[in-house]
Formats: sequence, C-alpha cells, structure tokens
Amino acid sequence: MKYETILYEVKDYVAKLTINLPDMRNPLTEQSAGELLSAIREADRDPEVRAIVITGAGKAFSAGGNLNEFKKNLEKTAPELYFEGRASTELFKAGAEVRTPLIASVNGPALGGGTGLVAMCHIAIASSEAKLGLTELKLGLVPFVIMPWVRRAVGERKFLEMMLTAQVFKAEEAKELNLIHQVVAPEHLEEETMKLAHQVASFSPLAVQLSLDAYFQSEQMDRMKSFDFLSDLRLVSFMSEDLKEGASAFLEKRPPQWKGK
Repeated sequence: MKYETILYEVKDYVAKLTINLPDMRNPLTEQSAGELLSAIREADRDPEVRAIVITGAGKAFSAGGNLNEFKKNLEKTAPELYFEGRASTELFKAGAEVRTPLIASVNGPALGGGTGLVAMCHIAIASSEAKLGLTELKLGLVPFVIMPWVRRAVGERKFLEMMLTAQVFKAEEAKELNLIHQVVAPEHLEEETMKLAHQVASFSPLAVQLSLDAYFQSEQMDRMKSFDFLSDLRLVSFMSEDLKEGASAFLEKRPPQWKGK
C-alpha cells in the first residue's frame, strides 16, 4: 500500500512506521491516523515483521489532533460526527488487537493524542527532549478516545490530575508516571530503539504472539475463566515447534531458528 503521510520500511524483522508531517508536528489527522492504522495492520500481517516501531519525522513525535479538522467538525451533522468518530477510534483499538509488539520511539513532543499513542504502544522509549501531556482542555476538548490507554498507564487519580490540569511533563517525569519505560539522550534514541526492537524480534514470534494474546484476552475476562483460557494457550505453546527448537538450541548452545509454528 502507498502512504502519503507515513513512511514505511522493514529491515531485519523490524517495521519502522514514521508519521511524516514534520512541518505540522506530525498531527493525527483523519488521513495520517487512517494510514498509520493501515500500516500497523500491514506490518502485523507480515511474517517477516516481529516488532513494529512507531516514531515521528523531524522534531516531534505527534502533536495530537489537528485543529483545522476540529474546526470543520463544527459544521458537520451528528451522524457524520458519530461515524467519523467511530472510525477514529480504530487506531487506538489496535494496541489491544495486533499480536506484533508495538514500540514507541518518542523523538520529541507527544501531546494529546500523541500521548495516547505512546500509552497504546506496548513499550515506549523516549528522547530526553520529549514532552508528554493531555493538553485537550486548553482547547475546550476532552481526551475521550485515548482515555483508556493513558488511565491504564498512570492510574486513576493521576489520570484525573493529568486531564484536569493539562500539565506537560518532561521525559523523566513521564517515565515516573509509567508513560515511558526508558529515557535516552537524543543522539542515542535511534540506536537504542533498534536495539530494543531487535531484542524483541529475536524471540519466537509464536511465543510473542501468544504472550500478547494471553495478556489482552485475559484482561477482559473474569479471573477464574482467565485461568482456563491461559491453560489452553499454554497447551498450544507446549506443543509448538518453536518451544522444541528453543529447548534444543539452549541445550546445544546455539542460536534458535524460529519457525513461528
């Protein structure tokens, strides 16, 4: 698929998706959000992809929503807004739907929806120059779509404070809030991101997929039912070729050759 607002490249089992609207600080427009979702799904379907990195071109990760589009929304009917709104939520559902690890490489400011995108990713690494925050209330908006991810990352009361104060946090502060897992110097971000992505990609793709499936499926279940579901997944894992290969490679002191089966 050809993308106009996203750069898409795959190398050594890692797909790198770059929001490519640097002059606009990489907003999540209707087009860029749609293309980013398509790129995530494309990478997730690709057997040659075992990790997906999301980043922004230029000096920003993503400034969130686009004000020009928000203004146009004031002239639309309720049905138009309803169906467009449902479509926009699909991007933020992806974090719980894909079975390829998503890694946010936060190269600069990630505000509003940008913070939501970081919180949606399974792992987040940031430049020390990055800034994150829910700034929607400053514009008379509410962070509706990204609320579940950010609340899950930082906890209930901290989320309320973030939302109601619209405070912007430096990278180290965002790490303390669990929005970011690792903070590195700007000049080392690319190197450290790829090191992390290649580490994830080095594992059995089947085991990684089962890990994400176990995590997100069991999260939605009654606790007692989740034990039965996880037991079923454990059976799949124990009967997989990758587990046999992993055990053999360990005993023979050689790198494993994964088949994803």
